[in-house]
Amino acid sequence: MLRPSLGRDGRLPPSVAMGTVDVAFHLAARGRPLPVVFAFAFEGGAPTLDSVRARVAERAHRIPALHYRVARESRRFRRVDRIAADRHVHEAWLPEDTDGSATSRLMLSRPMSADDRPPWDVWLVHGPQGRHTLCYRTDHAFQDGVGAAYTARALLGDDPEGGPAPQPRRLPTAAGLMGTLGDVAGAFGAATAKPAFDGVCTGRVDVCHADTSLARLRAVGRKHGATVTDVYLAALSHAVRTWYLKETGAVHPPLPVAVPMSVRAPGEEQAPGNRMITARVLLPCDEESPRRALARVVAAMNVLRAGRRRDSMRVLLAATPRSVGARVGVRLVHGRLVAGPVSSVNFGTALVHQGLTARRAAVLTTLASGIRSVVTLTSQHDTVCLSVVHDVALRSADALPDLWLAALVELERG
Repeated sequence: MLRPSLGRDGRLPPSVAMGTVDVAFHLAARGRPLPVVFAFAFEGGAPTLDSVRARVAERAHRIPALHYRVARESRRFRRVDRIAADRHVHEAWLPEDTDGSATSRLMLSRPMSADDRPPWDVWLVHGPQGRHTLCYRTDHAFQDGVGAAYTARALLGDDPEGGPAPQPRRLPTAAGLMGTLGDVAGAFGAATAKPAFDGVCTGRVDVCHADTSLARLRAVGRKHGATVTDVYLAALSHAVRTWYLKETGAVHPPLPVAVPMSVRAPGEEQAPGNRMITARVLLPCDEESPRRALARVVAAMNVLRAGRRRDSMRVLLAATPRSVGARVGVRLVHGRLVAGPVSSVNFGTALVHQGLTARRAAVLTTLASGIRSVVTLTSQHDTVCLSVVHDVALRSADALPDLWLAALVELERG
């Protein structure tokens, strides 16, 4: 898992071994590219395709991660010295896409390049009159959401500085190591009942979003001693409860989800590869009161924080042979054990491209390993965007974003 920092001395090695998590994504996707998308929605006149290509051509050579491709047969990242910007930057028109969902579906469904180019591209998507979206897209075997955030800002932003805070490495605690070993042992146990998310996967996905103010989540958090992530998870828990109750008349049991955590350390902002781990958390969908649900989420997340769970899993993966750790990683985030990843990415200050400020940002990835949904909360400046990517077999899952907003209202009243 630990790999050398790249580009500090101006020289990039000809190849870098894929890490444990990179190989896990490679296995989960059965060798196919698994798209990760950072989408920035703008209002105002769209830039020209030529001007976007000029920005990418100017910036790409300075970003180490963009100079590598995935050599799947050898499980290495291999350096590519020449980048042809015009082959990486594309344009599309979706004039009926009022909520961004059609753009999201396009980015997740359109095939990625399978040649010897580095596995990334940029899309300028023209929406309804006066709206457009800039998308940075890569392969999850090559880059996680936080890595994509650094790259998107460096590649597209007028000011390439800023972004998520890197994670300094700390020593794990005994409790954290025990919890991590418990998660690993659980990956080899019996399947977990998740009635709302169990079932056949069609392989086709839909996407829905909801936007709101970051200040709302922070205010609820201050009132209840919770973080923004805690509030997000509690509202999601209550949304799933309400959704399932309406569909079936039954109360859903606590829902196991995988919570990704970045372990991207200072100096690794522009390095290729996934620098992340996951922890298993039970969302209290059986809890009738949103306030009590939040209290249970806070207690569970505080156990992870106090135990330094991200450091525990990082150390465990570093001490485990890559092939073994990758297979364990696939089992940890598989549809037989968890409903899916439930992640949170803070992009930081809003992206400004050619003088226009993005009104929202959204991170998206598609489904693999029997997972029927991926939920992400993306923060940018004072706005958050909840994105639900789900298998089309979950026909009513597009209700979840509105139910999440309704749960947030109940938490504000509590």
